[in-house]
Amino acid sequence: MEEQQTTNNHILLCGEMDSMPAFSHENHGRRFCRFMLTVRRLSGTADRIPVLADWDQLEEADVCPGERIAVEGQIRSYNQKSEDGRHLIVSVYASVLESSAEAHDNQVSLTGRLCRDPIFRCTPLGREICDAMLAVSRPYRRSDYIPCIFWGRTAREIARLSAGAEVALTGRLQSRDYNKRLEDGSLLQRTAYEVSAISAEPLVYD
Repeated sequence: MEEQQTTNNHILLCGEMDSMPAFSHENHGRRFCRFMLTVRRLSGTADRIPVLADWDQLEEADVCPGERIAVEGQIRSYNQKSEDGRHLIVSVYASVLESSAEAHDNQVSLTGRLCRDPIFRCTPLGREICDAMLAVSRPYRRSDYIPCIFWGRTAREIARLSAGAEVALTGRLQSRDYNKRLEDGSLLQRTAYEVSAISAEPLVYD
């Protein structure tokens, strides 16, 4: 019997556009631009999320920096090679984009397979965390590789799984600044993006 796999990659964001759209690339005659969207958590912490959108779609929505907009789409990723090595680029591909007066929102739903065994750890304050990389399928046999973190009891449950296990989760996409030390000793500031899971469960098929 052929192994089943569920395809699920959905994100809904609502926040303020905080940068002018800039040309990103062209694909099959379509022009795409990139901008940053600031989405606030209930705690007040702000996540700055990169969004890719069709240029024509953005012009039709007629939005500009400072305005609140809603974005619906998928989380996408690719590996970028630079002088200091490869690093994963994560962004949101917008399928729907429009002005909004709604409250800030950040909802993610994913189903994918663990690329490697999860890593379980505890923070200095004793919080249980599990780090995992989820491969989420998309058409034409491609996948997006999305870093995810799990907390508490969910972290313990995910930590028991092995590479290849399929997991469904809901959560939010968040940003985190960090410093990478280069070979010459200098520090390079970067931003990492990861899905912080609110709920998660392994999928088992008969």
